[in-house]
Amino acid sequence: MKRVLVITYYWPPAGGPGVQRWLKFVTYFRDFGVEPVVYIPKNPHYPLKDASLLDEVPKDIKIIENTIFEPYGLSKLISGRKTKRISSGVISEKNQSVLERVMLWIRGNLFIPDARKFWVNPSVKLLGPILKEEGIETIITTGPPHSVHLIGLKLKEQLGLQWIADFRDPWTTIGYHKKLKLTTSAQKKHKELERKVLNTADKIVVTSKTTKQEFQGLTPKPIKVITNGYDMGERKPVTLDEKYTIAHIGSMLTKRNPCKLWKVLGELVRENPELKESLQLNFVGVVGQDILDSLNEFGLNRYVTIMGYVPHEEAVLYQLKSQVLLLVEIDSEETKGIIPGKFFEYVRSGRPILGIGPENWEVAEMITETASGEVFNHTQETELKKVLLNWFQQFQNNSLKSSATNIERYSRRELTRQLADYI
Repeated sequence: MKRVLVITYYWPPAGGPGVQRWLKFVTYFRDFGVEPVVYIPKNPHYPLKDASLLDEVPKDIKIIENTIFEPYGLSKLISGRKTKRISSGVISEKNQSVLERVMLWIRGNLFIPDARKFWVNPSVKLLGPILKEEGIETIITTGPPHSVHLIGLKLKEQLGLQWIADFRDPWTTIGYHKKLKLTTSAQKKHKELERKVLNTADKIVVTSKTTKQEFQGLTPKPIKVITNGYDMGERKPVTLDEKYTIAHIGSMLTKRNPCKLWKVLGELVRENPELKESLQLNFVGVVGQDILDSLNEFGLNRYVTIMGYVPHEEAVLYQLKSQVLLLVEIDSEETKGIIPGKFFEYVRSGRPILGIGPENWEVAEMITETASGEVFNHTQETELKKVLLNWFQQFQNNSLKSSATNIERYSRRELTRQLADYI
């Protein structure tokens, strides 16, 4: 059995799709001849936590922990709420305080590539001897945080072992990068590190075709697309919501605001008395203030329920119960390759997906291929309104459902098989 060291910052009890990606790979690796060892921080700063995921960690897996110093711990003494927002990616450009602007400048220009950079050297020092003692010849790093890739870079340079770099998100082209108030020299440093990682790793894994295409312009190294996925496990039947619920599961961050959707829904509740009495908007996760302001602007406040972050099992239950599942991405050329992790569980849920994103969004092609819903860009109104009304009529007739097909390729076990073959 081939032994592999997986180096990841996010691990249970952290919450979010980045955790589940590698938790599931580790869980299924042994089915395909790979014995994983996992390296994680001992005292991390996780903006989201889900203790229920601890129960899913294989009991006999070897886990190595090492203390990490994070500046977020110090900044919390100044403003815990702002620190948590920034570290979780909720960066609002409206009404930023002087403190927020200063914190963003420091985050972007002094902590390159990110605030977990201080874990790099202690990790290399600890892991070098362990890799030799354990006879491990392959390491896998997963980012963000992209500082984790610098651990792989240094171990590769010192020991010459096989290094696979997994990019769950792009590096310098991800949406929030521009909000970090980077100086020219900081931008250059980020790009230099990105290029060095891409050209030193033996193999690269990405989660979308768009990111693969982008990276192919930076490196000749082999790049494989392995998306996120869903679990095949049995799910108990649930009773669908009695109201016409449109639910968004996960963080609804700044700039993802689907204003045309709120405008259309505002029109529909004014024009259709039955829909007015039946509509319900559920948000399960962090919601940016910009979104709340827009909902208020279009008179939708009375229909909104915000649950906040809930354990993964509970989030899945909301997916199964909802009439419609909302999937939104920022309207930008840079986000057309972003495939939210929730998409795969949405597909598995059997509920119709309402996607709103940028032109040429990769998700649109996937929803079309799986016949799992409808996708619109951020400017469409007439077509969007027609679909929402049509779905409401199906809801009234108890016939609203998804007829998703060809989704087996996105099962976690199948994706792990692909990764094991790549190793």
